[in-house]
Amino acid sequence: MVPQHRLHSRPWLALGLICLVSMLAVGSAAFAAETKNSEPDPDPPMRFVVVRSDAAGCEPTCPEWISAEGAISAKSPALLKAALKTLGGRKLPIVINSPGGDVDAAIAMGRMIRKNKLDIAVGRTWFVGCEPGMKNCKENDARGAHYIGSPYVLGSYCASACPMMLAGGTRRLVGPLAYLGVHQITTTIVQMNVQYQVRYRIVKGKKRVISKKVVSRKNTGSYKTYEMSKGVERKLSAYFKEMGVDLSIIETMKSTPASDIQQIDLSDMLTMKLVTSDDAADLLTSASLCRLNLPAPNCREIPANKPAGGLPDVAKAAPLPVKPESAPHDDGMRFVVVRGSNPLCNPDCPEWIAAQGAITPQTPQKLSQLLATLGNRRLPVVISSRGGDLSGALAAGRIIHEKKLDVAVARTDFVGCDPAEWNCLAREGAYAGLSVDGDGDCDSACALMLAGGARRLVGTQARLSLYLMGQKQAVKSYLDEMAISPALFRALQGSSVERQLEPDMMLKVGLTTGRQSVDALTGSSICRSAPKPENCRVVPSSNG
Repeated sequence: MVPQHRLHSRPWLALGLICLVSMLAVGSAAFAAETKNSEPDPDPPMRFVVVRSDAAGCEPTCPEWISAEGAISAKSPALLKAALKTLGGRKLPIVINSPGGDVDAAIAMGRMIRKNKLDIAVGRTWFVGCEPGMKNCKENDARGAHYIGSPYVLGSYCASACPMMLAGGTRRLVGPLAYLGVHQITTTIVQMNVQYQVRYRIVKGKKRVISKKVVSRKNTGSYKTYEMSKGVERKLSAYFKEMGVDLSIIETMKSTPASDIQQIDLSDMLTMKLVTSDDAADLLTSASLCRLNLPAPNCREIPANKPAGGLPDVAKAAPLPVKPESAPHDDGMRFVVVRGSNPLCNPDCPEWIAAQGAITPQTPQKLSQLLATLGNRRLPVVISSRGGDLSGALAAGRIIHEKKLDVAVARTDFVGCDPAEWNCLAREGAYAGLSVDGDGDCDSACALMLAGGARRLVGTQARLSLYLMGQKQAVKSYLDEMAISPALFRALQGSSVERQLEPDMMLKVGLTTGRQSVDALTGSSICRSAPKPENCRVVPSSNG
């Protein structure tokens, strides 16, 4: 009890220390991080940087994006807000790679992303020149952007609280080669012993507090709960409902212990509307977005980057022995599923994988991404390419060989719209198109991709040529692996230029398996044959 004194009928100010023992302060909910015995240090906090594409030939107009990588912390929303403020209203997609972190911060950023109508995809960024964290780096200054790089998906991840941030995107992409996982929420309860200094006065026998301040805090211990409380569940339910994501994601979280993590299949992500399509990050960052009549919003022109004489960068960088791998508007080989648009085949039409453009180091990854979306379906590959990266071609050929896919040289003409256009959408999982034997080219490294096929077809109107490209032992080993006759290697070994191969020679050395054209794999009548090819699929009439 605090003594009380009166003097001149006026109360004295009494000072007292009131000890409030074991007051509970509940920390904000956060996902438990995965235990990593080999990496005791925590993940670095999330950083945000604007990146300009390093795609060959895209200058002076290239796509840009926000690279967001690291653990989500309480400071992350402020950093994202600051990054968006520097853009002056430009809408750049976000490419995210994160192990998770603070739930409240992830939700706040998800709402910020939705408010600004931004797209988001799981992926990482390969930086060229300057990298985040480098001080006083000026290597890229002449190119008009501090950070320049290429996005890639293989090995990227979005776990724990990260999917909550992802849910805020207008378009939300993960793709088959990225990892997305969730688990139970961990809530940390912290016990604090807090001492206050209280000033009060006694008026008519009653104590009235006039001020109170904390004089000390002492942590007396903490504990964690690993079950989602009703309050947290209501909070998450309201957020996911706001973002248009099915609440089944919460059940997946609740059923997975905090010490574990549950990877969500791409098909399940589509079902629960956590992603808006099965595409990957390159849908938002491809240089082809900037070659449309109406370029995508994340394209930016830097006139000073226009190559001298109007020549594209790719033409200047191409190795001398190899023909130009791409036209000025080529951005590397693209793989899309195509459905034959000949009305004679409806409703049972052939489908195939159109592979067109220059072969790059990313080509095997892109092919794997597409094949992962097909499950057990085996579609033939219709390829047209002027060649490109040798290692990429060998890796892609091995994928084709492993999957036992047929390959034919031909061009695919798209009907209705071109997949390179950002607003061109596949219907029933495929784009409409026609395979055309004429003008189908397969040069240099492309012929090595063809060699991986189960059936390998080059029609009379298609053209195939090959050059050993200086890495003779690698090519020889690969051709042996694909059971191509050594006679092909011997015929090419003495040639110093690219050599066009005649149909008889291709058949003799086993580079082709028959004289048929692409129609043997994609013709409108093949689905009426018996047995029916496995690349035929019935699509119900839209009028039905």
